[in-house]
Amino acid sequence: MKALVLAGGLGSRLRPFSHSMPKQLIPIANRPVLVHVMAELRALGVTRVGVVVGDRGEEIVAALGDGTGLGVELTYIRQHAPLGLAHCITIAQDFLGDDDFVMYLGDNMLTDGVADIARQFRADRPAAQVVVHKVPDPRAFGVAEIDENGRVVRLVEKPAEPRSDLAMTGVYFFTPAVHEAVAAIEPSARGELEITDALQWMVSRGAEVRARIYSGFWKDTGKIEDVLDCNRELLDRLAPSVRGTVDGASEVRGPVVIEEGARVVRSRLTGPVIIGAGTVVEDSHVGPHTSIGRDCVLTAAEVEYSIMLDGATVRRVGGVRGSVIGRDATVTSAVRTRCSRLVVGDHSSVEVAA
Repeated sequence: MKALVLAGGLGSRLRPFSHSMPKQLIPIANRPVLVHVMAELRALGVTRVGVVVGDRGEEIVAALGDGTGLGVELTYIRQHAPLGLAHCITIAQDFLGDDDFVMYLGDNMLTDGVADIARQFRADRPAAQVVVHKVPDPRAFGVAEIDENGRVVRLVEKPAEPRSDLAMTGVYFFTPAVHEAVAAIEPSARGELEITDALQWMVSRGAEVRARIYSGFWKDTGKIEDVLDCNRELLDRLAPSVRGTVDGASEVRGPVVIEEGARVVRSRLTGPVIIGAGTVVEDSHVGPHTSIGRDCVLTAAEVEYSIMLDGATVRRVGGVRGSVIGRDATVTSAVRTRCSRLVVGDHSSVEVAA
């Protein structure tokens, strides 16, 4: 089985960060979302992966390379305009050939994995299998209606009056039967080839389309709040490791990772926390569910439930919570003061008033 990972979205809800990096490269627990996706595919036994990229493709190629370091073999496929998920299958036909494949949205985080669902697909081999998740309000999602045997009878995109609480997560398993479906459908009102239309085309013609329920943690990383939720979830699974240096005046509690070359001086770390390589934490408190990237500086700072990207600096500012501070961004104050939620884009500078 191959994989098709879709990484061409613009990420407008993640601005200002998506102005300076593809949303699929936003770090969660100090690793880009796409790296987490590749690890999940590897856990399914999939090593040949096609990555559909858009205008930011060069940045994704620079981050992932040929996949060698991730244990996969990557083939990049350019989508010149956002023409829909089914269109991605069309332009990937040369890569996919006649193989079964899993299609995975590149901003999706399913932290408990879909290995059991993949095994069911391989064993039963329906024409298509969608991964669904029960949600309290399905109106914002593509919704699958199923019969008592788990067979899909209808798919509706963002229904005003949902007849099911099963939202499609953005992970799909396909046999080559899907190619006929995507060739048969027409663009939707928004000018895109919709994957729900292709699946409904299959259902309407009697093909076996099944739904499998995923019960673990699921988010797409489309908003700052979702990124922070995913970060918290992964940090809750953190295995402690201290390879950097912690001086005798510092205190470390709970699961904490301090990467090689990082230094903690006269500070308190309350896990789960990751401190990236080369970062210096001095006279500061880093609270739970915080990821600090590489080569960051915290001086007289208090940060919790937040993400600092590589090269970020916080000086003399406390109370930072629920925040994302971009690459090489700086947050400072002339005197030690407090603030709350911050969203600071890459290479920005913020002066917090006392």
